[in-house]
Amino acid sequence: MRAVLNILNFVLGGFFTTLAWFIATLISIVLIFTLPLTRSCWEITKLSLFPYGNEAVHIDEVEPERKNAVLSAGGTVLNVFWFILFGWWLCISHIASGIAQCLTIIGIPVGIANFKLAVIALWPVGRRVVSIEEAQAIRERNARRRYR
Repeated sequence: MRAVLNILNFVLGGFFTTLAWFIATLISIVLIFTLPLTRSCWEITKLSLFPYGNEAVHIDEVEPERKNAVLSAGGTVLNVFWFILFGWWLCISHIASGIAQCLTIIGIPVGIANFKLAVIALWPVGRRVVSIEEAQAIRERNARRRYR
């Protein structure tokens, strides 16, 4: 089912949103001061191409033992730069694509996935794309650690 939904996403506009993320990735490589944004941008590019079967989780969830206040502050600054340079137009592209997809009955599930990606497009720094199964295992592991 995931493969069918990923193909449907690609055909109904996912190609264009993925292309927009890829362009943002290339721009972040070319501009020297945006180089730290490149990893997050590439991670979300993969999620935009294959939104079903994958999920974006925050790096603090993946590696809770490496939590660092300085890195968190740096991530916030990078997210502000991201929003100014790329985030707003990528968010708008996902919203426009999601609305167009929801106008067709068959595209409603894909449109909903684009709305979720629109939120991630605003603040992607610090996110990693993992499989749904891996995301569930990470959350269970973190829950066990909290309640020990």
